[in-house]
Amino acid sequence: MSKNLLITEKPSVAMEFAKVLNCGGNRKDGYIESDTWIITWCVGHLVTMSYPEKYDENLKFWRLDTLPFMPKEYKYEVIPNVEKQFNIVKSLLIRDDVGCIYVATDSGREGEYIYRLVENQIGKINATRKRVWIDSQTEEEIKRGINEAKDLSEYDSLCNSAYLRAKEDYLIGINFSRLLSIIYGRRMAKDIGEEKISISVGRVMTCVLGMVVQREREILSFKKTPYYKIIGTFGNEGSSFSAEWKVTEKSSLFESSKLYNEAGFKSEEEAKKFIISLQNKKAVITEVKKSKTKENAPLLFNLAEIQNEATKRFKIKPDETLDIIQNLYEKKLVTYPRTDARVLSTAVAKVISKNLNGLAKGFHDEEIQGYLKKMAEEKYSTNLVKTKYVNDSKITDHYAIIPTGQGFENYDSLPELHKQMYRVIVKRFLSIFFPPAEYSKISVTIEVENDDFREQFSASGKVCDKKGFLEITKGEENKDNSNKKLSINNQEKYASNIEMQINEKSIDKKNESQVDEKSIDTNNKSQENIIVNGNEEGEEENNLDILKKLKKGEQIGVINYETKTSETSPPTRYNSGSMILAMENAGKLIEEEELREQIKGAGIGTSATRAEIIKKLERIGYIAINTKTQIITPTVKGEKIYDIIFQSMPDMLNPKLTASWEKGLDMVAKKEIEPDEFMKKLEAYIHSKIDKLVVRR
Repeated sequence: MSKNLLITEKPSVAMEFAKVLNCGGNRKDGYIESDTWIITWCVGHLVTMSYPEKYDENLKFWRLDTLPFMPKEYKYEVIPNVEKQFNIVKSLLIRDDVGCIYVATDSGREGEYIYRLVENQIGKINATRKRVWIDSQTEEEIKRGINEAKDLSEYDSLCNSAYLRAKEDYLIGINFSRLLSIIYGRRMAKDIGEEKISISVGRVMTCVLGMVVQREREILSFKKTPYYKIIGTFGNEGSSFSAEWKVTEKSSLFESSKLYNEAGFKSEEEAKKFIISLQNKKAVITEVKKSKTKENAPLLFNLAEIQNEATKRFKIKPDETLDIIQNLYEKKLVTYPRTDARVLSTAVAKVISKNLNGLAKGFHDEEIQGYLKKMAEEKYSTNLVKTKYVNDSKITDHYAIIPTGQGFENYDSLPELHKQMYRVIVKRFLSIFFPPAEYSKISVTIEVENDDFREQFSASGKVCDKKGFLEITKGEENKDNSNKKLSINNQEKYASNIEMQINEKSIDKKNESQVDEKSIDTNNKSQENIIVNGNEEGEEENNLDILKKLKKGEQIGVINYETKTSETSPPTRYNSGSMILAMENAGKLIEEEELREQIKGAGIGTSATRAEIIKKLERIGYIAINTKTQIITPTVKGEKIYDIIFQSMPDMLNPKLTASWEKGLDMVAKKEIEPDEFMKKLEAYIHSKIDKLVVRR
């Protein structure tokens, strides 16, 4: 009787499959066998691409006349330290009694590549081959994956993309690293005081280095520019509020060269002259606008978003975050981590109550149970299908990271940080079922007579009337306030928090233009707004109460006008989490979450590789990452490498070019272009770069 052979990527995953398949047979060296199943594993990569010297011994030496190196047929070899497991897997794949092979390596491009390399190294396989594609390691999902396994050939385009990605990185790394090392290596070694040096170049790695160096140089070359705002205090001594002047077409300074921007003067002297012109002039309320707004919970986590969140909250590196979530995945607690999607599929959304019921029954956490109880008591809808959290078109291989509602038998043994990460994922998941936060907003416009002109001052207030999903995320998303552009409401003082456009405690007074770690550990804040934040909750409530009482057309008293000094601030340094987001968005560090989602296209690297790229840059000494803040800065060596690449092949530093290569690989996977077309373009690009540099030399 023939047997089924199932191959996973890791031994721990193989054990989970063995449990589900009731494969209680004999545990042997490198595999498990029962009457019907054989289960084995790859322990990650078993096969790799051969170095150039395996093609020709002379290629061991780096010389210009051997470039470009572009083999017609690529050679692969078994990795020596896992040769034993390779031979075990090989012996099982070619066994006569194996009728069907189930490929259950990780469900993604890299997992596909790991198995295909093994098969390619062995040669022809006679058994039927099927692909198991799962989103979690729960018993239900494993059974579904096996029952619905498709013929392996249906994943050939993904396989082609995987092979091309490896060839691209291989050819660019070998050819450009050798080329630049030969031409510039000695000079660079002398510059940094080393005996010899090799210049490491990578398709994605070099681009990321460029982003870090460019940002650092922008910061260091930045010169603060002071400008002066006009703040008016209106009302009377017992009931007053502040408002900010901005130029309008009615203003005496419309299109004036005296202004730095619409709200600031270039010189303090001119600002004070302007104040004098307003003395004893009548002020009238010309507009009072009241509105209600709603804010929905953010989208779910993909890997990049949770890596950024973990860096801000726990100050850990992206590769550590991935390791933690991979562990949660293998413990059945969360779904597949290496995903770019932040939404669910329609199919998953229709049965999402299983995840919620699992949490309610199995996760013994008082806070989480409180949220679930409230959902039940207030009958919050669990029908997500027509919400922004469900979108089949935005899902490629996997949907967003969510709790499975299972695996709680493994929870207590988790390290504390793993537990905290799990709770973050659970809270984000539960928040999408809660109603939106609701706000009341008041905007007030004041006009002050100035001869034949009208000068406009404005103030606005915002208060949270209903917490909605903020009940869950309060204190969570604001652990690091720096990614919020505005908000006086810090989400922990809901009913009393007021967001104002003007205040004596402006953030402009903070030392944001300094480039010490205190300033660079926050995201870039707009210097075009002054943000009001009263000293006490009572003061904030009083400010809002004052604005509520104002009426259009009424004259209001002027207590005084004053100048307020503001300064432009430099961009902020990347931290390891924000770098992941910048890579996902093709080199753009976009702070606003909704905007990130709207413009997201082909990124730099993939969810599975970005953390490792940052880790490699640190390992080879091109960047440094502060262990406390996770702030990234270039090293001297990194800056020298950048200068050489900028001089010789600057487009390698361009995020758009790097992202276009990734887009090409995606098009191969989707069968939109043929692999040969991609390969021809790649080889032509490498030829052109080498020819240009060799001729120039």
